[in-house]
Order: sequence, then C-alpha cells, then structure tokens
Amino acid sequence: MDPLERIAAALERLSPPPPAPADPIAHAAYGWRDGALRPIASVALPLDRLLGLDRQRDALVANLARLAQGHAAHDVLLWGARGSGKSALAKAAVAAVQREHPALALIVAGGLDDLPALFSASARVPRPAAVFVDDVGVDAPADARALRSLLEGGAEPRPAHLRLLVTSNRRHLQPRDMAEQAINPRDAADDQLALADRFGLSLGFHALDQEGYLAIVASYAAEHGLAWTAAQALEWAQRRGSRSGRVAWQYVVEIAGRAGQAL
Repeated sequence: MDPLERIAAALERLSPPPPAPADPIAHAAYGWRDGALRPIASVALPLDRLLGLDRQRDALVANLARLAQGHAAHDVLLWGARGSGKSALAKAAVAAVQREHPALALIVAGGLDDLPALFSASARVPRPAAVFVDDVGVDAPADARALRSLLEGGAEPRPAHLRLLVTSNRRHLQPRDMAEQAINPRDAADDQLALADRFGLSLGFHALDQEGYLAIVASYAAEHGLAWTAAQALEWAQRRGSRSGRVAWQYVVEIAGRAGQAL
C-alpha cells in the first residue's frame, strides 16, 4: 500500500461514514441530522399534566388528527412567554394523536436551514408528519422571506403530507430591534407580519397568574407526594422573575432534592 492509500485508510478510520438513514416508516419520532432521518425517543408529558392550556391543546390536537388522517391541516405557530409550555404541548399533542393514529410521525428539525433538504427527502415517503422547529427567531428580513417561501412552496415545494409546528417567544417572529434590521423598519415589519400570517393556526401562550402557577405546583407536588407551601412557591417564582410551568417544575425539583427524593 502506497503512502497516499495509507493516509486515506487512516482518514476513513478516523471519520467513518454516517449511518444509513432510518426507515421512515418504522419509528414514531425522528431527528434530522447530517442530512438524513435518525430515530429518536420522543419524550412527551401526558396531555393532562399541562394545566391551563385547554384551548391550545384542543386546537392543536384537532389539527394534528386531521393531518394524521390525510385531511387538510394547518401549519402551526406556538408563540408566547418562555417556559409557558409551547414545546411541551407540541410534543405531547403529537404523542397523544399517535396513540390513535400511529401513521403520524414527529420529525424534529434543528433549524430553518434544515427544511429544504428535509422536505426533499420526505417527499418520497408519503407518511403524514409534524415537523417541529423549536425556538425560532427571524433575525433579518431575508430570513423571513426564506421561511415564507418554504411555507408557500417556493423553490423546494413542501410536501402536502408535512406540516410545521414552530415555536417562538415572539408573536410575529420579528427581531427585537427592527431598526437594526433594515433601512426602512416598516418594510421589515411588514415582512414579519406577512410571515406570521402564513401560519393557519396561531396559538398564544401567556404568563401565568398566581392562581394558575400554584395549581401547576400543586399538581406536580401531589404526583410525587411532596409537601410544599404557597409562600415558598411564590418566593421561588419571584426570585426567577416569572411564573410559568417550567418555574413550577423547577420548584418541585428543588423541594424533592431537599427531601432526598428522586423524580
């Protein structure tokens, strides 16, 4: 073997080829990695654990059930406060619908840049799928136009059996400082509003009031047999500057740890 062949063989050992793409029919959930579908474990809470989200839950489950049955369904924008349950509800709703309609798949994309290749690969497999893109922020007008093109079916048409579940902390996906994004901020704002309008179903998630926050704490604590007090739970939320399902769970983790209990 000459030196070049030895070098090539050594490089192949250091960088083995990626594994073959997963069977697109065999699994309930996939991640899009290295240009291919990879099976993943979908970790989803039971829907009844997500308190105070009845309206959002019912609308999302109904839309996903239509998708699973091959009927017309919307792309969905889940927007609102951090820790308010957007991502948890998206995954829980897909898992709930899969129990009745196992044909539905969940595909988790790493970001918007993954979508053209994902659409192209998935077009050949007519299995209904919810494509989940978490925590999207559009940081330039060009980004908004690119996503708008994907939603409408631009250079790479989006397969009819795929629908997007997109979460964002901002209702219209706009950057926080529009003035920095364009010479004419109004033009940029129009781009962002036009983008948000492309989602047929827009679900808002808002900061919890005190009663709602304590109800979630009570539910989590009761499930794990933990003692707690409203005063401590409210102090915990105050120190973190928000009341949300995420903060409620963090408080429960804290009292479980103090009690020497695993969750």
